[in-house]
Amino acid sequence: MKLLVFSDTHGMSLYMQEAIARHRTADAVIFLGDGARDFETMRALFPQHAFYAVRGNCDLGIDLPDELVLDLDGVKIFCTHGHNYGVKYDYYRINCAARSRGAGLALFGHTHQPLELYDNGLYLVNPGSASGYRASYAWIDASERGILTNIIYRK
Repeated sequence: MKLLVFSDTHGMSLYMQEAIARHRTADAVIFLGDGARDFETMRALFPQHAFYAVRGNCDLGIDLPDELVLDLDGVKIFCTHGHNYGVKYDYYRINCAARSRGAGLALFGHTHQPLELYDNGLYLVNPGSASGYRASYAWIDASERGILTNIIYRK
């Protein structure tokens, strides 16, 4: 299962649009909040992809869940924006939340800082912010055989 993961576009979705167009083999696009309207635009532009999203702390009045647990190709994925788990300070609470849900992969945003971390059976990935000068997103290949993560930066 090839996943494109974005977060924190904050109304600037051009880089996300370019990345989705570039990665046509993606099986799913996951958006981790703070730009829910951008997510809706991408879902309309690329109906061939499966889309999943959670609400961020700046997505006021948006009808999206605060978190999702997905089971894609045998991999359980915990998705959240991160603000409810204190990810700007440490990863303990998000680590515990993902493990309590049986996830092997935890995806979160909020910090605007990309992160790829492996901790005793759990992958923690923050794609960074898909807007601004140092825009980034995550490309993840996940299956029962294993998980490969890659942060891709705007050129």
